Amino acid sequence: MPKRSDLTSVDAAMRKRWLYLLPCVFVTYSLAYLDRANYGFGAAAGLAKTLHITRSESALLGSLFFLGYCLFQIPGAALARRFSARYVVGAALITWGALAALTGILTSFWMLAVDRLLLGVAESFILPAMFMLLNGWFTRKERSRTNTLLMLGNPATVLWMSLATGYLIRAVGWQMTFVLEGIPSIIWGLVWLVIVRDHPRQTSWMTPASCDTLERQLDHEQSSLPKVKNMASALRQPSVLLLCIQYFFWSVGVYGFVLWLPSIIQAGASRGIAITGLLSAVPYLFAILLMLIVSYFSDHSLRRRAFIWPFLILAGVALFGSYATAAQSFWWAYAFLVLAGSAMYAPYGPFFAVMPEILPKNVAGPITALVNSSGALGGFAGTWFVGLLEAKTGNSRAGFLLMSISLVLSGFIILGLRRTAQPLSPLNDSSN
Repeated sequence: MPKRSDLTSVDAAMRKRWLYLLPCVFVTYSLAYLDRANYGFGAAAGLAKTLHITRSESALLGSLFFLGYCLFQIPGAALARRFSARYVVGAALITWGALAALTGILTSFWMLAVDRLLLGVAESFILPAMFMLLNGWFTRKERSRTNTLLMLGNPATVLWMSLATGYLIRAVGWQMTFVLEGIPSIIWGLVWLVIVRDHPRQTSWMTPASCDTLERQLDHEQSSLPKVKNMASALRQPSVLLLCIQYFFWSVGVYGFVLWLPSIIQAGASRGIAITGLLSAVPYLFAILLMLIVSYFSDHSLRRRAFIWPFLILAGVALFGSYATAAQSFWWAYAFLVLAGSAMYAPYGPFFAVMPEILPKNVAGPITALVNSSGALGGFAGTWFVGLLEAKTGNSRAGFLLMSISLVLSGFIILGLRRTAQPLSPLNDSSN
């Protein structure tokens, strides 16, 4: 039997994972989302007018990010698995910070198009690499919560960015705002490389006993999964195709919502950019609260599907409610938007816990990248088509309808996924 002091030491080291690692991945994804989502504020502040480009060209600039983001997901995951997730993320941080700052400097449409495409390429390495890193640090019973704390960088960033970016645009203009908001990513890239390590045994604050305990738990989880030889074998599994299709439709709704919400609110409320930012922040505040609640109950029940599909269908129905009431009442339409925004973010933690629960680690990372690539394609389609529909029709109602249908479809598709997270047999551990 191990001594009580040894068990206490192991528990303390295991808790440190949450204190040392999770803030780092949160800040990293927060900065990634800042440098992709602030384009919507620039568009609302007059980017097209300043650069003398059409609304359709502006929509294309917003969507090109997702094309680059899609193309390099799997190569990024392969680099992270073969070399180092830590170095891949650090290099990407520095690169995308520079590219994001250039968005405020370049004045040629085609140079901006190339810049936005390369920004997507740089950021494409981030999410698969960080999921792979977290999967080597946290167990199944922790995974939905750790994924959520990573993904909280999404709504949390839009929350404070919505409050701050509008005022910053007023103070220094949209171009300087892009420059100022790109610099922190470059600085944080250096900080990341100093703090983060790929494996527990590479740190000084994880004891050998805690590393042994964690490795046994992770190995035990792997032993319960079916053996999959390679990516080709994984792609033949129906669940993989379902996840890709489902995440495509989910992302059509989410990314169209994120990038065009400021313009939609500004047009509907006829208020200045600063007030638009305040109104845009509210859905993300509720999203943060709901993400934390959903991930907690998903981990404690080890149920994933049940904490994904109801929220996506609710989000789709709420977006349809906003579409249906937009012509009659801005405030009713806005209330539905708040409900839709919070519901569509709620299932992220359970969703990204699915892949490592149905696939072994040799393919879970690349398949996560493939699923995320499908989401990027959905983001490309969502941002482009929502923008085009708004440009062609002169209002945002058709865009709401497109996002609504996509979200409802994604909710029903996840019902076809086989059950995940079957109970593990007891871990035979001679140390306990």
